[in-house]
Amino acid sequence: MKTIINEFERGLLFENGCYIKTLTPGKYVFFSKAKKVIVCDTNKEFTIKGYSLTTFEDDAVIKSSLDSVDVPDESIALHYINGKFAGCLKSGRYAFWNVFDKHEFKIYSIKNPEVPAEIPEYILNSMPSNIIIRVEVPQYQKALLYINKKFFKLLDEGAYYFWNNGSKIESNLVDTRLLQMDIAGQEMLTLDKVSVRVNFVCHYKISDYIKVFTEIENYKEQMHVTTQLALRDYIGRYRLDEILENKEQITQDTFEKLKEKENELFIKVFDAGIKDIILPGEIRDIMNTVLIAEKKAQANVITRREEVASTRSLLNTAKLMDENQTLYRLKELEYIEKICDNVGSITVNGGSDLLSQLTTIMKGKAHDV
Repeated sequence: MKTIINEFERGLLFENGCYIKTLTPGKYVFFSKAKKVIVCDTNKEFTIKGYSLTTFEDDAVIKSSLDSVDVPDESIALHYINGKFAGCLKSGRYAFWNVFDKHEFKIYSIKNPEVPAEIPEYILNSMPSNIIIRVEVPQYQKALLYINKKFFKLLDEGAYYFWNNGSKIESNLVDTRLLQMDIAGQEMLTLDKVSVRVNFVCHYKISDYIKVFTEIENYKEQMHVTTQLALRDYIGRYRLDEILENKEQITQDTFEKLKEKENELFIKVFDAGIKDIILPGEIRDIMNTVLIAEKKAQANVITRREEVASTRSLLNTAKLMDENQTLYRLKELEYIEKICDNVGSITVNGGSDLLSQLTTIMKGKAHDV
């Protein structure tokens, strides 16, 4: 049997199934059929099918040619080749050829789900999901971390890593920004049994990010119910006309009810208000008719007032002209001037002056009328 072992290889000589020695690069010829050579690539992990690592530990040559590690249960080893991260090793025994490369191992316990801060993030990002669980908290948010259904701690924005050791890792995101709650189209009855729909809006922030999820159930729904009850209570005590006239009072009353619940719901309310009060179609038509009638009445009042003022002004002018002939004469000249503005040409007959003739014409027309 002829065997050639290359530079990057090593040979393991067996006879009748028993390990004999390690063969360095070269050409080998064996005449016994009981002998067998297994050629190993020194760039790969040292594993021989059918043989455990302890089989070769008594050989000083092979022992010095291997870097080995024994990873305990509930632990993990980071494997470095020539100072560069190469992968992760779970519990078990491993050996690698150190003929051309230097192998180093760092062992970490994974009993505690939290990953030590000393492990660089680039290494954590290269690990598969069966080893590492990544939890990301976006900007302007926080996360409540639960391990095995129990609250563990509050996480700020950023990336967090946990060992996948069988523990159930869950997170619940909480927004730290100003939030908005909308109540849209909420139907309510007024004191005079008119059904109205109310659109309401509220702006708030969470004041305690832990208690809001650990001590109460669904704070958003409880805020919604509190607002609904406050609106129903107010609207049910007043008639439709009173409600439409006092929208600001509804807002103030509801806002105060929400402020009273701040400590219970672990929130801080900044402002609230009614966006719309929507009336039934027939009520809206009736109110539009009333509004049109009111506006027409107002227009008639204004028209009559202006007519009275105009008549009074004419009466005052007439009295002045009757008492002052010069003013009367000036008024005549004013009207003559207006007539002249609309006349293309004027023919004068007789010896009387133009102004006298025009005055006579005007008086004549006045008598005809």
